Amino acid sequence: MAEKSAKKEKIARQPMPEQPADVRRRNFEEVPTGYTTETAVLEAQRCLQCKKPACVSGCPVGVDIPDFIKSIAENDFKGAIRKIWEKNSLPAVCGRVCPQEIQCEGLCIVGKKGEPVAIGNLERFVADMERGSGSDEIPAKASPTGKKVAVVGSGPAGLTVAGDLLLKGHDVTLFEAFHKTGGVLVYGIPEFRLPKDIVASEVAMLEKIGLKIECNMVVGSIVSIDELFEEGYDAVFIGVGAGLPRFLNIPGEDLIGIYSANEYLTRANLMKGYLFPEYDTPIIRGKNVIVFGAGNVSMDSARTAMRLGADRVRIVYRRSREEMPARAAEIHHAEEEGIEFHLLTAPVRFIGDEDGRLKQLEGLKMELGEPDESGRRRPVPIEGSEFLMDCDLAVVAVGANANPLLTQSDEEITLNKWGYIVADEETGKTTKKGVWAGGDIVTGSATVILAMGAGRKAADSIHEYLTLGW
Repeated sequence: MAEKSAKKEKIARQPMPEQPADVRRRNFEEVPTGYTTETAVLEAQRCLQCKKPACVSGCPVGVDIPDFIKSIAENDFKGAIRKIWEKNSLPAVCGRVCPQEIQCEGLCIVGKKGEPVAIGNLERFVADMERGSGSDEIPAKASPTGKKVAVVGSGPAGLTVAGDLLLKGHDVTLFEAFHKTGGVLVYGIPEFRLPKDIVASEVAMLEKIGLKIECNMVVGSIVSIDELFEEGYDAVFIGVGAGLPRFLNIPGEDLIGIYSANEYLTRANLMKGYLFPEYDTPIIRGKNVIVFGAGNVSMDSARTAMRLGADRVRIVYRRSREEMPARAAEIHHAEEEGIEFHLLTAPVRFIGDEDGRLKQLEGLKMELGEPDESGRRRPVPIEGSEFLMDCDLAVVAVGANANPLLTQSDEEITLNKWGYIVADEETGKTTKKGVWAGGDIVTGSATVILAMGAGRKAADSIHEYLTLGW
């Protein structure tokens, strides 16, 4: 056994092929191009098939990682996708945007002495292989229960709840405020990181299982939660995300040329601004762009601006590189594409021209002090260090607040002081009978897979309620 493990450890982690940076920085095609079959099988052979796999405990939805990887190593790709489907109805999405480095791969035993098994790349490979096969196979579904569930919001939490409950035999209808399903997967994450047709194919799979979808339906405005119950729904899940933009609240923020990241990415992604002139979506195409913040949304905004024709794109962040919350891979890709990082820098005010258009930012240099409530060292201004930066477009990507439209329309749903729904961490139950919630509307802005994990717990709790009672 020891000899077998040693042989596996000699196989190097297989790199993911990518478009060259100087090419991709000007197109919206997906950056990683995917494993070949031979590469995937070789990477799968690196897995030690641990008896107590730590990687599974690091997966918020509990995918049996060693088992699906074993199937790949044996060239059984159908077996691999079936194993993933048992826990994850969005594998092509998760393989692309999950922070595997701090979840499953972060706990991989192989990674203790070298590089961890490329779990995310393998999940993506299997999902893409299944999608490209033209197969009509769908996951096994339980007998109908006669129970109806309304899922509000079609982001990762809502899609996970819908998929799980469909497989458990319930009748599920998804209500989406936009004209397209996918939530943040389509309006927030750019095409070069998560192609829209992949999200559409994952949703189409759920429709094959029996999902009903109603778009352009704003629950909380067009219809209330109580009215959904009156229409015969037995349970409601709320997964509307944290879509209220957060701004800097500094002078000049109303100048022409300043977007919230929500609006900027929605125009570029959902409204197809990236496909100009096929879609003539109004979007300012700055030549000298500044993006505020250092999370994944900031990287997405900066890299989108570069692809929309910017000559120079700078990320301005109050803290140092060590505190940047974005995935290491996203920071690396941004740097490769020529995005500049101005760290330990805070915005003071925007300066406009006589027509009210943005022309400059006044910034201030910072130094790090003692840790704050987030555990990160607090940025402290350096007196007299003000300076000017030219810019004609600014994108504010410093987080988002709770979407208030639905939450404030029902007094029985308790909110916390930040406006997020109070829900049980293990079940997703809210303070209103028959109503669950999960994802960013409960936790604040987080990751796709954490929203899916919340959806998984809520689906289990809803199923228990529908079969056993509250």
